[in-house]
Amino acid sequence: MIEDVVKELGHLTLGTRLRRTGELLQAQTQAVLESHGFDQPAAHFPLLAALDRLGPLSVGDLSQAVGVSQPVVTRSLKGLEDDGLVQSATGDEDRRVRRVALSRKGKGLVRRARREAWPAIEAAVAQACARARGDLLAQLAALEDALAHQPLLHRIQAP
Repeated sequence: MIEDVVKELGHLTLGTRLRRTGELLQAQTQAVLESHGFDQPAAHFPLLAALDRLGPLSVGDLSQAVGVSQPVVTRSLKGLEDDGLVQSATGDEDRRVRRVALSRKGKGLVRRARREAWPAIEAAVAQACARARGDLLAQLAALEDALAHQPLLHRIQAP
């Protein structure tokens, strides 16, 4: 087996390692969502959850709520609008501000995800993190090893 250089370089490559782990979690979350019959990208669910929790938001506020850039939010919202999950309108006070809200279809999707998929994902990620001990690099290594050994979908399907 080839050496994992990013892992071996420790703090020097922490950003790369966190991005890699995030991408792995995102891909495995996508597999779980698909197994529950959801065909939306996993990356859209934080936006849907924020709108469900906080109500209608401007694009800037939504960007802050999920911690991603406005251009990323704007691109994601295009897909969500195309799927009929959100609706947007310009603000009454300031026509430059676009406010986004869940549509009826979006609210139903969030209710279903909250009931069927999100608890399973939450439990599977918590299980993968449960053995993490020590400093951040040791915890990250434990999470990476756990996800490589048993992906989230297998953790959910296992008795």
